[in-house]
Amino acid sequence: MVEITYTAPDEEAMVALGAKLAGALRGGLTVYLNGDLGMGKTTLARGIVQASGHEGAVKSPTYTLVEPYELEGLTIYHFDLYRLGSAEELEFMGIRDYFGSHSLALLEWPERGQGILPPGDLVITIERQGLGRSVTIYAATSAGVDVLSDLGGDGSNPN
Repeated sequence: MVEITYTAPDEEAMVALGAKLAGALRGGLTVYLNGDLGMGKTTLARGIVQASGHEGAVKSPTYTLVEPYELEGLTIYHFDLYRLGSAEELEFMGIRDYFGSHSLALLEWPERGQGILPPGDLVITIERQGLGRSVTIYAATSAGVDVLSDLGGDGSNPN
Protein backbone atom coordinates (compact mmCIF):
# COMPACT_ATOMS: atom_id res chain seq x y z
CA MET A 1 0.00 0.00 0.00
CA VAL A 2 0.98 3.68 0.08
CA GLU A 3 2.83 5.56 2.80
CA ILE A 4 3.66 9.24 3.34
CA THR A 5 5.91 10.74 6.02
CA TYR A 6 5.56 14.31 7.30
CA THR A 7 7.68 16.28 9.73
CA ALA A 8 5.91 18.31 12.43
CA PRO A 9 8.45 20.52 14.20
CA ASP A 10 5.97 21.74 16.82
CA GLU A 11 2.39 21.54 18.12
CA GLU A 12 1.15 24.12 15.62
CA ALA A 13 2.49 22.03 12.73
CA MET A 14 0.78 18.92 14.15
CA VAL A 15 -2.58 20.75 14.30
CA ALA A 16 -2.01 22.00 10.73
CA LEU A 17 -1.30 18.43 9.57
CA GLY A 18 -4.56 17.34 11.21
CA ALA A 19 -6.36 20.10 9.33
CA LYS A 20 -4.78 18.94 6.06
CA LEU A 21 -5.89 15.38 6.77
CA ALA A 22 -9.42 16.54 7.60
CA GLY A 23 -9.79 17.79 4.03
CA ALA A 24 -9.28 14.26 2.70
CA LEU A 25 -11.08 12.22 5.39
CA ARG A 26 -14.74 11.21 5.11
CA GLY A 27 -17.37 9.11 6.78
CA GLY A 28 -16.89 5.37 6.95
CA LEU A 29 -13.16 5.56 7.69
CA THR A 30 -11.24 4.20 10.64
CA VAL A 31 -7.96 5.90 11.54
CA TYR A 32 -5.47 4.34 13.94
CA LEU A 33 -3.25 6.78 15.84
CA ASN A 34 -0.07 5.12 17.14
CA GLY A 35 2.72 6.57 19.24
CA ASP A 36 4.08 6.67 22.75
CA LEU A 37 2.60 8.88 25.46
CA GLY A 38 3.03 12.56 24.69
CA MET A 39 3.78 12.12 20.98
CA GLY A 40 0.84 14.25 19.79
CA LYS A 41 -1.95 11.80 18.94
CA THR A 42 -4.59 13.97 20.61
CA THR A 43 -3.08 17.12 19.08
CA LEU A 44 -3.39 15.59 15.61
CA ALA A 45 -6.97 14.52 16.38
CA ARG A 46 -7.73 18.09 17.55
CA GLY A 47 -6.56 19.43 14.19
CA ILE A 48 -8.81 16.97 12.35
CA VAL A 49 -11.87 17.66 14.50
CA GLN A 50 -11.55 21.45 14.46
CA ALA A 51 -10.86 21.61 10.72
CA SER A 52 -13.96 19.45 10.20
CA GLY A 53 -16.10 22.18 11.74
CA HIS A 54 -16.09 21.71 15.51
CA GLU A 55 -15.65 25.09 17.19
CA GLY A 56 -15.27 24.04 20.82
CA ALA A 57 -12.50 22.38 22.76
CA VAL A 58 -11.20 18.97 21.77
CA LYS A 59 -10.17 17.06 24.86
CA SER A 60 -8.48 13.74 25.30
CA PRO A 61 -11.01 10.96 25.95
CA THR A 62 -8.56 9.17 28.27
CA TYR A 63 -11.15 8.62 31.02
CA THR A 64 -14.34 8.53 28.95
CA LEU A 65 -12.86 6.25 26.24
CA VAL A 66 -14.75 8.16 23.51
CA GLU A 67 -15.68 11.75 22.72
CA PRO A 68 -18.28 12.27 19.98
CA TYR A 69 -18.29 15.39 17.81
CA GLU A 70 -21.58 15.87 15.98
CA LEU A 71 -20.98 17.82 12.78
CA GLU A 72 -23.15 18.45 9.77
CA GLY A 73 -23.45 15.12 7.96
CA LEU A 74 -20.66 13.48 9.98
CA THR A 75 -19.98 12.33 13.51
CA ILE A 76 -16.35 12.04 14.53
CA TYR A 77 -15.67 9.58 17.34
CA HIS A 78 -12.35 10.15 19.05
CA PHE A 79 -11.34 7.11 21.10
CA ASP A 80 -8.50 6.78 23.59
CA LEU A 81 -8.18 3.13 24.59
CA TYR A 82 -5.13 3.58 26.83
CA ARG A 83 -7.05 2.75 30.03
CA LEU A 84 -9.04 -0.11 28.51
CA GLY A 85 -8.78 -3.20 30.71
CA SER A 86 -9.51 -5.70 27.94
CA ALA A 87 -10.72 -5.60 24.35
CA GLU A 88 -13.95 -7.31 25.41
CA GLU A 89 -14.96 -4.12 27.29
CA LEU A 90 -15.54 -2.58 23.87
CA GLU A 91 -18.36 -5.04 23.24
CA PHE A 92 -20.10 -3.89 26.43
CA MET A 93 -20.04 -0.28 25.27
CA GLY A 94 -21.57 -1.20 21.90
CA ILE A 95 -18.44 -0.45 19.89
CA ARG A 96 -19.90 -1.67 16.61
CA ASP A 97 -22.50 1.12 16.70
CA TYR A 98 -19.75 3.73 16.35
CA PHE A 99 -18.66 2.61 12.88
CA GLY A 100 -20.73 3.47 9.83
CA SER A 101 -20.84 5.48 6.63
CA HIS A 102 -21.69 8.72 8.47
CA SER A 103 -18.97 8.45 11.10
CA LEU A 104 -15.22 8.86 11.23
CA ALA A 105 -13.38 6.95 13.95
CA LEU A 106 -10.06 8.22 15.32
CA LEU A 107 -8.53 5.60 17.63
CA GLU A 108 -5.60 6.19 19.98
CA TRP A 109 -4.00 2.98 21.31
CA PRO A 110 -5.90 0.74 18.83
CA GLU A 111 -3.78 -2.30 19.74
CA ARG A 112 -5.73 -2.48 23.02
CA GLY A 113 -8.88 -3.26 21.04
CA GLN A 114 -7.29 -5.88 18.82
CA GLY A 115 -9.70 -8.59 17.75
CA ILE A 116 -12.74 -6.36 18.32
CA LEU A 117 -11.99 -3.20 16.30
CA PRO A 118 -12.35 -3.04 12.54
CA PRO A 119 -9.07 -2.70 10.66
CA GLY A 120 -7.68 0.80 10.24
CA ASP A 121 -7.98 2.36 6.80
CA LEU A 122 -5.14 4.67 7.77
CA VAL A 123 -2.47 3.80 10.31
CA ILE A 124 -0.70 6.92 11.55
CA THR A 125 2.49 6.49 13.56
CA ILE A 126 3.99 9.44 15.41
CA GLU A 127 7.59 9.28 16.61
CA ARG A 128 9.98 11.74 18.18
CA GLN A 129 12.31 13.45 15.73
CA GLY A 130 14.60 15.84 17.56
CA LEU A 131 12.30 18.33 19.27
CA GLY A 132 9.54 17.66 16.72
CA ARG A 133 7.73 14.63 15.38
CA SER A 134 7.87 12.35 12.38
CA VAL A 135 4.36 11.37 11.26
CA THR A 136 4.03 8.37 8.96
CA ILE A 137 0.64 7.76 7.38
CA TYR A 138 0.17 4.29 5.96
CA ALA A 139 -2.83 3.41 3.81
CA ALA A 140 -3.85 -0.09 4.89
CA THR A 141 -6.96 -0.37 2.69
CA SER A 142 -8.08 0.87 -0.72
CA ALA A 143 -10.15 3.55 1.07
CA GLY A 144 -6.95 4.66 2.80
CA VAL A 145 -5.13 4.79 -0.54
CA ASP A 146 -7.89 7.10 -1.80
CA VAL A 147 -7.30 9.43 1.16
CA LEU A 148 -3.56 9.59 0.52
CA SER A 149 -4.22 10.15 -3.16
CA ASP A 150 -6.48 13.10 -2.20
CA LEU A 151 -3.58 14.44 -0.14
CA GLY A 152 -1.37 14.22 -3.19
CA GLY A 153 0.55 11.28 -1.81
CA ASP A 154 2.33 8.95 -4.17
CA GLY A 155 4.53 7.35 -1.53
CA SER A 156 7.23 9.99 -1.73
CA ASN A 157 8.13 12.24 1.19
CA PRO A 158 6.42 15.64 0.74
CA ASN A 159 8.84 17.42 3.09
